[in-house]
Amino acid sequence: MASGRLFTREELALDPVELAGLLLGAVLESTGPDGTVAVRLAEVEAYRGLDDPASHCYRGRTPRNSVMWGPAGHLYVYFVYGMHFCANVVGTVDGQPGAVLLRAGEVVSGHDVAKARRPAARGSGAVAKGPAILTSVLGVDRVQNGVDLTDPGSPVRLLTGERVPPSEVRTGPRVGVAMATETPWRFWIDGSPAVSAYRRGGRRRGPAQ
Repeated sequence: MASGRLFTREELALDPVELAGLLLGAVLESTGPDGTVAVRLAEVEAYRGLDDPASHCYRGRTPRNSVMWGPAGHLYVYFVYGMHFCANVVGTVDGQPGAVLLRAGEVVSGHDVAKARRPAARGSGAVAKGPAILTSVLGVDRVQNGVDLTDPGSPVRLLTGERVPPSEVRTGPRVGVAMATETPWRFWIDGSPAVSAYRRGGRRRGPAQ
């Protein structure tokens, strides 16, 4: 079991921008048939709803994005580019949609399982570097969409970990979005080897997270 306690739903019911800062240093723990892996979150991106053109919820509620409308504390998983899964922590206030994309993390337990899932990773810092690689290391796919991260019996759980001092937090534009490209809602831990390289713009994929 990773260090820290489970977050409560009330603690996660925040505006996504505020939630993003809270999640840095938190631990996401996932249990599958081959074992348990836990990662310390090192890079995240905030996505609001109807006022954020880069959000999946920008054009309203759909079957695909329904988890993103709350309640807070659930995992929103989506499929992108026909090959990758990306995971988000849902955080909503007063029924407004919003979530935080989990971009990268540092493996803190279950190293052997993580390495077996990503044998081509070079160096420990690259094992969970990038949102699609992170879900692969955690064994997360569409099956986990909607699971309750605050439930101790859930296959994926979110723990408090250790808070990151504000002096170690950096912010900047989100990666690979085609809209709202300058919005500085990407948050990362300065100096973490897991943080991905910044890439301005990217393939147009419609509203994002």
